[in-house]
Amino acid sequence: MSKAAKQGRVVVVGSINTDLVARAPHLPRPGETISGQEFSQVAGGKGANQAVAAARIGAHVAMVGCVGSDANGDQRLRDLEAEGIDCAGIETSESQPTGVALITVSDEGQNTIVVVAGSNGELTPEGVQRHEAMLRAADVVVCQLESPWDAVHATLALARRLGKTTVLNPAPATEPLPAEWMPLIDYLVPNEVEAAILAGLPVESESGARRAAMELQRAGARNVIVTLGAQGAYLLREGGEGAHFAAPEVQAVDTTAAGDTFIGVFASQLAARQPLDAAIGLAQRAAAISVTRAGAQPSIPTREEVERFA
Repeated sequence: MSKAAKQGRVVVVGSINTDLVARAPHLPRPGETISGQEFSQVAGGKGANQAVAAARIGAHVAMVGCVGSDANGDQRLRDLEAEGIDCAGIETSESQPTGVALITVSDEGQNTIVVVAGSNGELTPEGVQRHEAMLRAADVVVCQLESPWDAVHATLALARRLGKTTVLNPAPATEPLPAEWMPLIDYLVPNEVEAAILAGLPVESESGARRAAMELQRAGARNVIVTLGAQGAYLLREGGEGAHFAAPEVQAVDTTAAGDTFIGVFASQLAARQPLDAAIGLAQRAAAISVTRAGAQPSIPTREEVERFA
């Protein structure tokens, strides 16, 4: 997409990884060794995935993060620059290698992921502050939890001070978010597992998603969107109005980066001032396309592909 056709400005603060992906008949059980069918090494990291999704759908995108001074870091920067993403906010660590994710994908399209942070762990609040001008130029600022939490909090606080719309994808979630974070979040977007951890409530259905979203909104998040995979997504708007969005029906091949695709496209549509329902619908269509393809960033569709998707 040409620069002239792009709309809205998104800054993603987050992780940049190299994904090492093995396909296997099923996910291994504890202690089990199985034979894989295929191996690939591709661009990944939740932050980078979300930045790519926002760029491919049509936003001006900049990224703040950290790579290592190694071949993986050099390649990841080339990948992001090839997407038209402003990489001036990506710093290089001399002490840590570029982050990696070890991913196993089953024939059913499910996955397990082990992330080794590497240079992603070098992102600091001071590093975020160094790129205040980049955040100042944004319409929407996006974070995840693959970066150090103090850097994430610093990003949310700075974005709030600058009057920017904030989106937090609380992944991976291991415990409830600090109370002081919640008023800084305009859109909290967990999946069902993350919502259950954050709210301390089971999320196995739309009704469970609503209860969890209400709890998270009571804690201070303005709007909550719980993504439910094939069951769609549940939105609880500021003010308490809820709505369920059915997911498009597709045959899943690999669910890696489906959530990241949703987040990136959703953020791009917020930045372009699109209605909330339309933003969620477009994000769902993009995520549905992504699960029909293998890999993280290779699976993320362009705007033209999403618009052709029925």
